[in-house]
Amino acid sequence: MKKLFLILVLLLAAGMVFAGGGRDGAGRPIELVYTMVAVPGDAHAQGMMVFRETVERVSNGEIRVLTFDSGSLFRQEQELAAVMSGQAHMSGLSAPWLTDLSPWVSMFSAGYIFQSYEHMTRVLNGPIGEEVFDRIAREQGVRPLGAKYLGTRQLNMVDDRHINTPEDLRGVNLRMPNSPAWIFLGQAMGANPTAISFSELYMALQTRTVDGQDNPLPTNRSARFYEVTRSITITNHVVDSIWPTINEAFWQSLNDQQRGWIMEGVRAAIEFTDAENLRAEAELVQFFRDRGLSVHYADVGAFSRHVLDQYLRSEFASTWDMALFYQVQNLAD
Repeated sequence: MKKLFLILVLLLAAGMVFAGGGRDGAGRPIELVYTMVAVPGDAHAQGMMVFRETVERVSNGEIRVLTFDSGSLFRQEQELAAVMSGQAHMSGLSAPWLTDLSPWVSMFSAGYIFQSYEHMTRVLNGPIGEEVFDRIAREQGVRPLGAKYLGTRQLNMVDDRHINTPEDLRGVNLRMPNSPAWIFLGQAMGANPTAISFSELYMALQTRTVDGQDNPLPTNRSARFYEVTRSITITNHVVDSIWPTINEAFWQSLNDQQRGWIMEGVRAAIEFTDAENLRAEAELVQFFRDRGLSVHYADVGAFSRHVLDQYLRSEFASTWDMALFYQVQNLAD
């Protein structure tokens, strides 16, 4: 009930934006509600603060950003619907959450689609990304504005288990976010995927409801998963990104100057978040070893061949624009 009341208050406060943008007759600023599940120590939650500070500064207070982290306003599974409906104006969404209404987007969540951070950002923060985000806006009424580096996803197991090839994941209950694209990734990796919300994952690992989970190393640290797991295997199976995504009706209600302010905030958040996560990844293997976890290295070639073959044989690939797929591959290092 408290959450519903808060949402209604925020919608009333921000409702004038959908009527055409700018300040209202009383001179009040536009209010932009930004929600995400990242916890305060996470680079993405910090990047959201960078976005807020930048937008409020460059707009001279004409846009006020209301930020909510830790899933305090919406759970992970609710974020897309909240942005689509206008209950929130922005959230950080990843590609798999956008596949239900745009199945072709599953290409960007496929394992091993990107070979490196440089490959990912070259694609998604360049001309291909602009085309992809425009199409999503037309199809879903939400517009990604760029791609922030979440990190490269690795396997994190409750027991000290060395995963060398997909065969080693047979029978392993691997937590995945609850969307068909995420679930298929777990299957393509060779595991038995188990859908659990991010906010419930620590407890699921602690109680051994699942045998492991996959997330980038910076997320494993910020969510303190190292407290309830014993090993990490470097698989590099997804060079992951979060897309700052805005309600399209809200976006279209803004004038060019206001959109420019928001994009300046997005660029500042991307620059900050990417630098933080790249720095963290360079340090975190030793961090986890120092806390008693074993760090193993998988046969990445075996995983890459197997996982991409699973995707290309699946119904997901039947929705892909294969010309676009090869454009993406041609931009690899």
